Amino acid sequence: MVSKDKVPFPGIPTTADGSEAVVWVESHITEGACAYPITPSTPMGVGYQARVAAGQKNLWGTPLIFIEPESEHSSASAAEGFAAAGGRVVNFTSSQGLILMKEVLYVISGKRLPVVFHIGARALTSQSLNVHAGHDDVFGVADVGWGIVFAKNAQEAADLALIARRAAEDSQTPYMVVQDGFLTTHTIESLRLPEPELMKQFVGDPRERLMNYMDPYHPLMIGVVQNQDSYMKGKIAQRYFYDNLKAFLRRAMLEYSELTGRSYDLIETYRLEDAEYAIVALGTMAETAMAAVDYAREKYGWKVGVLNPRTLRPFPGPEIVNALKHVKAFAVVERLDDPPAQSNPLAREIKSAFADAFIGAHGYPEDYPKVDRIPYVYYGSAGLGGRDVRPGDFLAVMKHMMDQGEHRYFVLNIKHKYALERPEDPDCLPEGTFTMRGHSVGGMGSVTTNKVIATLVADLLNLKVQAYPQYGAEKKGLPTTYYLIAAPEHIRIHSMLKEVDFVPINNLNAFNLGNPLAGIKPGGMLFINTTETDPREIWQSIPWSARDTIREKNIRVLALDTAKIAREVATRPDLQVRMQGIVLLGVFLKVVPFFKERGLTEDQIFEAVERSLRKFFGKRGEQVVQDNLKAVKRGYQEVFEIPREIIWEEAKAAS
Repeated sequence: MVSKDKVPFPGIPTTADGSEAVVWVESHITEGACAYPITPSTPMGVGYQARVAAGQKNLWGTPLIFIEPESEHSSASAAEGFAAAGGRVVNFTSSQGLILMKEVLYVISGKRLPVVFHIGARALTSQSLNVHAGHDDVFGVADVGWGIVFAKNAQEAADLALIARRAAEDSQTPYMVVQDGFLTTHTIESLRLPEPELMKQFVGDPRERLMNYMDPYHPLMIGVVQNQDSYMKGKIAQRYFYDNLKAFLRRAMLEYSELTGRSYDLIETYRLEDAEYAIVALGTMAETAMAAVDYAREKYGWKVGVLNPRTLRPFPGPEIVNALKHVKAFAVVERLDDPPAQSNPLAREIKSAFADAFIGAHGYPEDYPKVDRIPYVYYGSAGLGGRDVRPGDFLAVMKHMMDQGEHRYFVLNIKHKYALERPEDPDCLPEGTFTMRGHSVGGMGSVTTNKVIATLVADLLNLKVQAYPQYGAEKKGLPTTYYLIAAPEHIRIHSMLKEVDFVPINNLNAFNLGNPLAGIKPGGMLFINTTETDPREIWQSIPWSARDTIREKNIRVLALDTAKIAREVATRPDLQVRMQGIVLLGVFLKVVPFFKERGLTEDQIFEAVERSLRKFFGKRGEQVVQDNLKAVKRGYQEVFEIPREIIWEEAKAAS
């Protein structure tokens, strides 16, 4: 990767989730969006529409348009019409919505309309409804003639939005940019947003690059009816556009890499040069696998690597074969399961690529590297419906390959006859990482507070962050769990935290729903939101088993009545409940050590707090920003700690 200080466009450092990253790009370069909200792509459409409502214009001065018809199918048709009229348009969709569009997707590619659709990849409703990550929706439309690229994090979601747009318009082929639902669409991460100057230069003015098929002064007939004598000729003639599709995409990727210092190519390889075994995965799983590979090499000396196919269409068959031809075995891990097929779809295509390469050793085809052997191929299902995929799961895959496991097919992180057992489950986080797991109730603003904390930590301390809720969105009145990671290096793990430094509990009912202290580290911190003010009564309200854990692990216990502060500070009654969550930010600032370790003054801290609050609440007016700031300051000033003597007095009495 090129050094950031040696490239013209290193990016704007910030924090955002994958949805926000996409909206940033598309609201600058497009002229309109046609979309119908479907979880988890909804924040993309909502974010774009908010820019429209605010009167934003694109980089060439054109006011943005947002069209929301009655269904996903209709939104795809609207995008088709928008593009046919010469407009640069975007769509956001997921899961059933993407499948519902399929009829129109064929038409868009057949008419050579270079649109870009952003997909929050989500499991399809089959035996049950699930709104979390899965790749069966994307593979369900892999045959529609579109380019398809996969982002493994928010940074790549932003970058590939531009790369795909450039490749689409250069090749007259529509593209999908895929990111994992919730795991990327709703996860706040540290990233560098592309500069407006970069976007303007890289994709160019749509009025100069796009053709209006509906210009009455330059008539063109498209979408005609063709019978036996013509249809096949027209269909096969489409291959003209696909023959050079890979070259157009690679050219866009390489040029973007030179401009930004962020490296892109058709495939991404990680520590494969000397690897004897490899894992192949798409999206967030690829990045988690990379962290697991580093751990396996350092602790066990296993020679393993990762291959991440950034593009599914055009399929990089020769490139994959060339990267994997020297390994003894590789395992293709996919977020879907297709039992009636020969293999799951990505494994199927990679096997076909190796078959072509093997045939190529005897003269066919010319563009494939020639191989005299095919590595042993394993394939498995993991992460369906957003189920956790942990570094330990990838260690299990590595061990299965090295042990020459009997079953070619495997599953991860469920009980099943083909399940692989983790040899261990390391967290694989960078050294010096701080972690938090919060337990709250939907509607109290805790998930938003977690995002504010992440933004503040990144802004003030220059740390890399991840912030995400377990279920992706608050469910009003129902339990909500959320996570925060702050680290000195890029965070590659996309799974639930096993161990945490800090556990804030906004509702003591969390003790009745499970064990909120599970995984809290020795010497960690616990915060309890309570109406009690007497430290001894607060201590007595904690269940016996939790008290034992607190003593055994020497946990600090802090408390405060956040509801009281919210009632007294909120000038709008409708925000009194939601503002309970923001008080936690003040508590966080007071008890987390790295603010003081950096020598920051309270003035510096609260100046940064106000910046972060303005980012999230500025659109609601100055009074809301100031009310939230007061709530944060009071949380900082009024939080108190349960004395150690109270924590230990009952234990001493018992002894």
